[in-house]
Amino acid sequence: MMLQIPAVLDAHELARFRNALEAAEWEDGRATAGHQAVTVKSNRQLPLGSALARQLGEAILQRLGTHPLFIAATLPRRILPPRFNRYEGGGTYGTHVDNALVALPGTGEYLRTDISCTLFLSAPEDYDGGELVVQDSYGDHAAKLPAGDMVVYPGTSHHRVNPVTRGARLASFFWVESLVGPEAQRRTLFELDSAIQQLTADHPGHASVAQLTGLYHNLLRQWSTP
Repeated sequence: MMLQIPAVLDAHELARFRNALEAAEWEDGRATAGHQAVTVKSNRQLPLGSALARQLGEAILQRLGTHPLFIAATLPRRILPPRFNRYEGGGTYGTHVDNALVALPGTGEYLRTDISCTLFLSAPEDYDGGELVVQDSYGDHAAKLPAGDMVVYPGTSHHRVNPVTRGARLASFFWVESLVGPEAQRRTLFELDSAIQQLTADHPGHASVAQLTGLYHNLLRQWSTP
């Protein structure tokens, strides 16, 4: 499931992020690429140990912690601290699949990359190219979202970032390990949750709401890994 999460950051927060990132020191993005991805990756990233990355990443996680659509769609168990990248001057990231496991900094543990997330920080009119293209059995799906919006999609997906031929594309990217690992089960729960919310809005107090809510939570109990 590929889904747009709107308004993760507001205009004030975006201005603060962009001002800080424009003054930041970047490194070659291949430093964090896997053995296959390193051959198709051409961008820059904030160093993993960067204090700025930690500061901005914590602000993103605080906003996502209260974002109902993000929580409903991902059912997060653990989230990798957000990272930041920059594409310009033809920078691109060819078709690849994200690593299945990513080390959690300072823990000695690994996070399973069930869900990939890209938060757009640059306005789409400020750069040419730079679309995130996600492939599935129905074809290619391109995302070039308004600044502050985020797209989430299965970590198992082949995807790429098209070359940026004008301007600069700033974004944050990270992964979620979900309480519900299989993508089909997450989709079922999300669609059921969305239907319950719509039924509640259309028919407040309808007896089916309690029954369907119970079904949702029983499925979550059955499928989740605490």
